[in-house]
Amino acid sequence: MPQGQPLVVPDDGLTTRQRRNRPLLIVNTGPGKGKSTAAFGLGMRAWNQSWRIGVFQFVKSAKWRVGEQSVLETLDEVHRETGKGGPVEWHKMGSGWSWSRKQGTEDDHAADAAEGWAEIARRLEREEHDLYILDEFTYPLKWGWVDVDEVVETLRNRPGRQHVVITGRDADPRLIEAADLVTEMAKVKHPMDVGQKGQRGIEW
Repeated sequence: MPQGQPLVVPDDGLTTRQRRNRPLLIVNTGPGKGKSTAAFGLGMRAWNQSWRIGVFQFVKSAKWRVGEQSVLETLDEVHRETGKGGPVEWHKMGSGWSWSRKQGTEDDHAADAAEGWAEIARRLEREEHDLYILDEFTYPLKWGWVDVDEVVETLRNRPGRQHVVITGRDADPRLIEAADLVTEMAKVKHPMDVGQKGQRGIEW
């Protein structure tokens, strides 16, 4: 995109403004670090535009409060107190069934994930948010807990101007095909390669 100009202008009958403002389905995938970080950064940008933001975190422990959650919830408080920015909701879909999977059976986890997706689908139908961040949502799709075809159909047919960002490794090819913007994070080097664990301010 030289100087911010698209390389192709399709003959689709839309004005430049209409084409520019179409809602996007965005997928951040790949083995590299930064997929969720990029999505939450987009959330802060959207807040500055007074968008209604819904974050739905599917995988990380429900007890783990990541730094971005504190920031976005604080921005929601700013919105309620001053009218600046937009409202933010943060939902943890499940009970920490991602990395440890210690509590509940796999059927329980699958049911939690399915209900989480059903709630998102209901919100899409009601056009409740301008930006949906479905963090680590590729994993319930990969494990078969949520039907990929149903997700793709719902997202393709969502009404209004609702942007959706999905993060996580191993995005299903059908999801990638449906997406408007796909970024694959490739790992070149990582501190864990030399035995260094995650640290405050970098991982959370």
